[in-house]
Amino acid sequence: MSTPEHLRLDRQLCLSVYSAANALVRAYGPLLRPLGLTYPQYLVMLALWERDEAPVTDLCARTRLDTGTVTPLVNRLAAKGLVRKTHARDDARVRLVTLTTKGRALRARAAHVPIQMACLGVLSAEQGAHMKALSDTLYQGLVMHERLAGEG
Repeated sequence: MSTPEHLRLDRQLCLSVYSAANALVRAYGPLLRPLGLTYPQYLVMLALWERDEAPVTDLCARTRLDTGTVTPLVNRLAAKGLVRKTHARDDARVRLVTLTTKGRALRARAAHVPIQMACLGVLSAEQGAHMKALSDTLYQGLVMHERLAGEG
């Protein structure tokens, strides 16, 4: 039985993107383990190192992770003493996540991670920037499609 070209596994964008994403997360593992962070925790910490005292909803938007992922993740970061959870003064329903002194200090220890990832030499700086731009375009397009499908 002959498989049509458009159904061949090796022709699927989804396979390439999924496989590359999994390999990328695995590559981060050895760099993040000494810091005591998982990859999703690292994303949240990066967001907080940029802008501390963020609502959970803001962390979800910036990391592109859903609330069901971020909430337990923040709880684990709090248990490690890296962040503190509080309620917003003007709205008790809003949960704020703030770095602790230990969480701020971890930033210096994590500074090598992006550099070491770049030193893997898998992509040139230009290829990496192009890959990021294409990935962002794909993500934004799929999110827009999802929104439009939800409206219909």
